[in-house]
Amino acid sequence: MGKYTEDAKLMLKHIGGRENIGAVSHCMTRMRFVLNDESKADIKALEAMKVVKGTFTQAGQFQVIIGNTVADFYNDFIAVAGVSGVSKEQVKSAAKQNQNVVQRIMTAIAEIFAPLIPALIVGGLILGFRNVIDSMEVFGNQQTLVSLSQFWAGVDHFLWLIGEAIFHVGIPVGICWSVTKKMGTTQILGIILGLTLVSPQLLNAYSVAGTAAADIPQWNFGFISVNMIGYQAQVIPAILAAFTLVYLEKFFRKITPSVISMIVVPFFSLLLAVMAAHFILGPIGWKVGSAISTVVYAGISGQFRVLFGAIFGFLYAPLVITGLHHMSNAIDLQLISDFKGTMLWPMIALSNIAQGSAVLAMSVLQKKDADAQEVNIPSMISCYLGVTEPAMFGVNLKYRFPFLCGMIGSSIAGILATSMMVTANAIGVGGIPGILSIQTKSIAGFALCMAVVIVVPFTLTYIVGKRKGIGQNTANAEETAEVIEEKTAANDTVVSAAKAPVSGKAITLEEVNDGVFSSGALGEGLAVIPEEGTVYAPADAEVSTVIEGSNHAVGLTLSNGLEILIHIGIDTVAMNGEGFTCFVKEGDKVKAGDRLIDFDRQKIKAAGYPDTVIIVMTETNDLETKIETGMPVKHGETEIIRW
Repeated sequence: MGKYTEDAKLMLKHIGGRENIGAVSHCMTRMRFVLNDESKADIKALEAMKVVKGTFTQAGQFQVIIGNTVADFYNDFIAVAGVSGVSKEQVKSAAKQNQNVVQRIMTAIAEIFAPLIPALIVGGLILGFRNVIDSMEVFGNQQTLVSLSQFWAGVDHFLWLIGEAIFHVGIPVGICWSVTKKMGTTQILGIILGLTLVSPQLLNAYSVAGTAAADIPQWNFGFISVNMIGYQAQVIPAILAAFTLVYLEKFFRKITPSVISMIVVPFFSLLLAVMAAHFILGPIGWKVGSAISTVVYAGISGQFRVLFGAIFGFLYAPLVITGLHHMSNAIDLQLISDFKGTMLWPMIALSNIAQGSAVLAMSVLQKKDADAQEVNIPSMISCYLGVTEPAMFGVNLKYRFPFLCGMIGSSIAGILATSMMVTANAIGVGGIPGILSIQTKSIAGFALCMAVVIVVPFTLTYIVGKRKGIGQNTANAEETAEVIEEKTAANDTVVSAAKAPVSGKAITLEEVNDGVFSSGALGEGLAVIPEEGTVYAPADAEVSTVIEGSNHAVGLTLSNGLEILIHIGIDTVAMNGEGFTCFVKEGDKVKAGDRLIDFDRQKIKAAGYPDTVIIVMTETNDLETKIETGMPVKHGETEIIRW
């Protein structure tokens, strides 16, 4: 038996059983499911599991956050479920059945840029470092490190080799490679296609604006001439060219006999794709990309830029949930290409920090909750470093109000950022380190915005959390433990177990075969197949609930805060009290063994209902409990729940 076998069994039940699994895989931190019917997944029960850090649905996949031990959990899960794991690519393919057209487009864009992120981060860090040494006048009188030191001037010059390779050349080449990789066609052809877009034979894209039309080099075919223009840092032309290559290769592979496919397919696919890229798609893509960036730039820098910043800052975090945020990568890169910087990326980095600050507040509120801190602290750190997923899905969306508080802080920062025209040189470096990618003139403004997204979400989350009583349950539990310890020291009697309320055989809730009780939706517990028709108090308690009229259930609150519901039969509420006699009322104090309810087993069975007695802990007050089942029990003697 594996370490996570029992948890795996529980998860299998909560996702709807083996028959509801279309495909399953895992990544670094998450189980990835394609469910045949997602409505069958009991999200509340899943998130109540200690091993689960959160759940969410994205790109047609139902994803359960486990953490760094996901590989071990996955192995135990597929053994328990009796299913075969598949690759992440197969899961993505299967997930398309759950996506609409827009979601598929967003997924495709996300998958194109995902492999490029490491390079973009490196490029962003390098440009950020160059920004510090060649633009920050830290020594006053327009003096920078580069102007004062030949060594730093050499470093600055050398690092541009990498920066240029990533942002000028690497983007078109990387996109073409990534598209062919995603679509399963020949990747080297994609790389070559990308290289033809940035060839040194062509007029550099950054030189086009300053070159007279008559001086632009051309390919002259006699009947037509085509401008020889490069597409350095261009996104849309590269995407269009790459997909053209993919579909050409698939077309020629389909119609070409295998005996000559090695020659025909790559030759015609690449030749026609390069021609289409430079003759048609490149110029069109350039204009489309420029039009998009112009519209965005007008919105982010025009007279309504403050409104734009407020809306974008507020909505960016929800966009992350939908996957639509991946569109911003393409827009950011186009803005950098056209306007030598982007004002979108600073707001993205600020949104990341805002969600991290909300988690920081939750961490302070739940400082005495060890289980919560296992999620709070790592997700807060990763969020401040630019990776928001664990924070948003593991904490903020779980409680909802921290997510909204983060959005409000991000919106305020968006207003400030756009009003001050805060601009970044590069993208990829998010969270607090994002300040390295900010242009020198904007660093002070970005620092002010960072202060806002640290203070505002933290303060709002803390205030709302306090009002909602976040963290108080843990404090109450600790106080209860202290009271118990004091009573023990004084030789007082301390209740440490609940005894069977009825004699019979104890079974698990799963064996009850009832949708509500078996799922654990009302809480953990057990059931007893009774041998008699009387229910007794399992411990000293106060009667908190009596189902008047039907008299088939009673709720008890123990002195340590544990709340227990005793429910007689399944669906017996329909009997309208026939066959039930209740001896207590709400507010009564009862002792262990006091008579609570008599029930007529024969009448229950005659009405067609099971007479199983169900005992559920509706509130544990954070007490660690142990449930005993699978044995005969006697009322007033056998301990069934210990704490």
